[in-house]
Amino acid sequence: MTALIFDCDGVLADTERYGHLPAFNQMFEEFGLPVRWSEEEYGEKLAIAGGKERMMSLLTDDFVRDADLPTDPDGQKATVADWHRRKTEIYTEMVASGRLPGRPGVARIAAEALDAGWDLGVASTSSEASVRAVLEHVVGADQAARFALVLAGDVVPRKKPAPDIYELAVERLGVAREQALVIEDSRNGLLAAAGAGLTCVVTASSYTEHEDFSEAVLVVSSLGEPDGERTKVLTNQGGIPEPGGYLVLGDLQGCLVAGGNVRRMSDRGGVDGGLEL
Repeated sequence: MTALIFDCDGVLADTERYGHLPAFNQMFEEFGLPVRWSEEEYGEKLAIAGGKERMMSLLTDDFVRDADLPTDPDGQKATVADWHRRKTEIYTEMVASGRLPGRPGVARIAAEALDAGWDLGVASTSSEASVRAVLEHVVGADQAARFALVLAGDVVPRKKPAPDIYELAVERLGVAREQALVIEDSRNGLLAAAGAGLTCVVTASSYTEHEDFSEAVLVVSSLGEPDGERTKVLTNQGGIPEPGGYLVLGDLQGCLVAGGNVRRMSDRGGVDGGLEL
């Protein structure tokens, strides 16, 4: 059995810049909160995994006082839950309206993997409603229904970069670690996958293209399309044959093989950060 596990935000679609950020800011405005995140500020917030956790980071003593918010932990937790609920509604409406197109190659690769008998899953720190909305929008409702697993939100106590969500994914799928491939777009996600002992391919997104991806077996600009955006290989840790303009399922199978080789090299201290192409 072989499994392919996608992250959501930045992997299925470029949701952070064009979805989550405007949804947060609309929610802030609706609640009368004295904050609007710029693209640069939100990029910094992405170092914090989880929407509720990013909002909790706002709750300094000054902010709580200026916004007239509860000062007790339970009250603050309930307030943030209300913010997050509304933000999720705004974001889900944006997805349903078609404003967030899927990233190149995702629907194509998902269809190829499903038809080949692979088990597919999504593992994300975003809310489950948001993740399912994006998944159905990007791959279609029929294909989304064939996914074996959708893990999202607070399904595990520790979020990425902790490996918990990928540990749970492997357990739920019942797949051997060497037969599970993760597609991520951020260092936090990569560290979570690597911490669970899984091979990871990175499709760098607009917010993450300058991050350190040295633990990834392959880093590409996107999965690519035969009649659209072409794949640019950024780093090739596993020495995989360069894709012919876009990744196909055989390339991902090669990544699984190479990932095992990279892990063995790492155990012997032989990995030097990857081969630049």
